[in-house]
Amino acid sequence: MTVHVVGNVCVDSSFHLARLPQPGETLNADGVEEGLGGKGANQAIAAARAGASVTLWAAVGHDAAADRMQALLTAELYGARLSRFGLPSDRSVILVDGAGENVIVTAAACAASFRPLAEGVLPRTWKSGDSLLMQGNLSVDETAACLRQAQAAGLFTILNPSPLPPGGRGMASVSLLIANRPEAEALTGERDPAAAANRLRAMGAGQVVITLGGEGAVLHDGRESFAIPAAKVDVVDTSGAGDCFAGTLAGLLHRGMPIVAAARLATRAAALSVGRAGTLSAFPTRVELSTLASSPTLDIA
Repeated sequence: MTVHVVGNVCVDSSFHLARLPQPGETLNADGVEEGLGGKGANQAIAAARAGASVTLWAAVGHDAAADRMQALLTAELYGARLSRFGLPSDRSVILVDGAGENVIVTAAACAASFRPLAEGVLPRTWKSGDSLLMQGNLSVDETAACLRQAQAAGLFTILNPSPLPPGGRGMASVSLLIANRPEAEALTGERDPAAAANRLRAMGAGQVVITLGGEGAVLHDGRESFAIPAAKVDVVDTSGAGDCFAGTLAGLLHRGMPIVAAARLATRAAALSVGRAGTLSAFPTRVELSTLASSPTLDIA
C-alpha cells in the first residue's frame, strides 16, 4: 500500500536574521541555506521516514533546479512522479528571526498549473487501501476533485489546508483534517480549538487534529477528544514544523499505528525539528524516529 502525496516541490532559500525586517528596511542575514522544500515534498519525506511507502506527485520546470530536486527526492522516496512544465521551478524564500519565528514567500506557478487528474496517471495508480495526502498549494478545484475521487476509490484521505484555501471546499471528502490553530479558526470562526474541531467534523471531516505549537495538539477521532501534550524543546527554527507533523502522522497511520499514539509521536517529531536550524534538514531521520517511538519518556530539550 502507498501514501500518495499530491502537492508541490520547490527550492527553499532560508535566511537567518536577528529580527525580521520592517517595511522598506534592508538587513544583512547572519546565514543562508538553500535546499529542497515545498509542503508536498516536506510531508512526503516525513511520511517516508516514518516508514511508509510514499509516492510524491508534483510539478517542476525545465531547469537545473528541477534536476537537483528530482535527485534529492529519489534518494528519499519510493517514487517521485514530477511533471515538467515550461515554467521556472517553484521557489520559497524563508526569513527566520532569532526566536525561531518565520515568514515565507513562495513563487508557485508550477503548483498552480498542476492538474494531476487531467494527466490521467494518478487515478490509474492509486488503489483501495492507499492513502492520499494533500495540502493547499494546488488550486481549490483540483484539490477538492482529487480528494473526492480518491475517497470514492477507497483511499484514506488526509488534508492539511495550508496555504489556507478559501471556503473549505472538499471537506466532505476528508478522512482526516490536520490544521493549525489560525487555520482552524479561519475555516470555522471558532477560536477555541476543541470547538473548532467539532465544527470541522460537522463540515464533513471524519477526524480532526488541530496543532497548537508549544501547547501540543487537540485530536477528535470521531468519538471523543484528546489533548496531545507538547514535548519540551528550546526553539531554534519553526520552519516546516507543521509539515513534519502532518507527514509523520500520515506515515504512522498508514503503517497501522492508532491515531492517538501516532499524533503523540508526530508531536515529538515536530518538536525535535524546531530545536534545529533549517526545514527539511531539521526533520528527524528514520533512526531518530525509531528512537522517539521506543523512548516515550525521552526529553529532547
